Amino acid sequence: MLSTVISGTTIGLKGVLVRVEVDVYNRGFPQFRVVGLPSKSIEESKDRVKTAIKNLGFKFPQGRIIVNLAPADIPKDGSIFDVPIALGILSSSGVVPPETLKKKLFFGELSLEGKIRAVIGSLPIAISAKKENIDTFFVPHGNLKEVSLLDDIHIFAPKTLAEIIEHLNEQITLPEFTSLGIDELSNLDLSSDFAVIKGQTAAKRASEIAAAGGHNLQLIGPPGSGKTMIAKAIPGILPRLTREETVEVAQVYSVARREGNFIKSLKRPFRSPHHTISIVGMVGGGGVRVLPGEISLAHRGVLFLDEFPEFPRSIIESLRQPLEDGVITVTRASGSVVFPARFMLVCASNPCPCGYLGHPKKDCVCTASDVVKYQKKLSGPIIDRIDLHVHCQAVNTKEILNMDPSESSVIIHARVEKARERQYERFKNETMQTNSEMGQKEIKKHIALDTQCLNHLKTAIDRYGLSARGYFRILKVARTIADLAGSSSIQTPHLLEAIQFRVFEPQ
Repeated sequence: MLSTVISGTTIGLKGVLVRVEVDVYNRGFPQFRVVGLPSKSIEESKDRVKTAIKNLGFKFPQGRIIVNLAPADIPKDGSIFDVPIALGILSSSGVVPPETLKKKLFFGELSLEGKIRAVIGSLPIAISAKKENIDTFFVPHGNLKEVSLLDDIHIFAPKTLAEIIEHLNEQITLPEFTSLGIDELSNLDLSSDFAVIKGQTAAKRASEIAAAGGHNLQLIGPPGSGKTMIAKAIPGILPRLTREETVEVAQVYSVARREGNFIKSLKRPFRSPHHTISIVGMVGGGGVRVLPGEISLAHRGVLFLDEFPEFPRSIIESLRQPLEDGVITVTRASGSVVFPARFMLVCASNPCPCGYLGHPKKDCVCTASDVVKYQKKLSGPIIDRIDLHVHCQAVNTKEILNMDPSESSVIIHARVEKARERQYERFKNETMQTNSEMGQKEIKKHIALDTQCLNHLKTAIDRYGLSARGYFRILKVARTIADLAGSSSIQTPHLLEAIQFRVFEPQ
């Protein structure tokens, strides 16, 4: 008897529905085969499924069992098919009526006692199922919260295979879970507050601008000037995630086997990899299953690279495409996968190897060639993609001993949130969400400069030799500054501040 159960797998960040076709023939020698490009982990699921069915008190068929995972030309990996394979076998054996499996999505790993465990990739699969008009999902309890990010679906989270069988046979009724409310979707990260950071007024202002418009930020200064503290405080002033952004980020963490931490907090990601990270760890990669790297895990959040010049040149240069396009294309022998990478880059560095070049009280011990070699680690194309450059001076004694608190992250966050709301309204009919995402077409549509601003911009381009990319990035930063000021148009002070932060002059 043939039974079909709908399940799914992932290719990169794309969910693909898989028809688990199970045929049980009660004659001949006992045989249990899985076809359709299964990996070793799926082959091992046969023992889990067989043992779980027996331990739940059901009779396992003694004949020939053939399981086909269609489409058969897509590699399948993981333990996600345990539940659908078990249901297919029980349906073909007459335990579960085949009609009760239609228009429903099933996935999950089985323990030997029949309990259902969480799997990776549940959210992209659920999104694909919803597009195919499947609105009833049976998911592991550990995947419940991420699937609950979707609207207009019926979600059941059984803890055991037996509960699914009893529900389908109408012996019990499983509780149905609803979608998460918008108030549950995002929380602020106030683990570090700008109020405790001494001095660095310019760096704090640049951080506010970067957070409001999603711009990239470079902090340069001697050791102990507060660069890392400022970077770690930025998540506390970022605007809350929208439902659409939450779903985007949750998909990345769902396929990366790291969805737990994000789903628990629902905060904008803050990733801070060490400079010894590999190229695969940064951009993504893998074997049968290509996994996202740090730049994708930082999607819609912050990627903080401390000691930026200490990263290998190959890793620094790999940031070019995502900084420009907001995506990263990972190509392996099995094919190409595109991951989102719309992150805000915050990088911190010293002015020289010893860190004290230009320090008012400490002498730099580096030779001129050491300084030039150190500063050359950051190429022109990378520097050109960073919108705001700030030199953090050493904090003086007066600032250190000043006990008056600075402006808190909560107050800065309120301004950033209002500025971001203006951007959401501006781009409500377009695919982008922030000023930093504007292309030349959108800049021409949304930005107009008066004669005085045009003259200042022309002078800056001639004096500092700004590139065409630098010109457009100045306009985007100036638009963000105007949004923070509540202005509908870019005024001269907004443009001059953007130019000030744009100019990068190594010490």
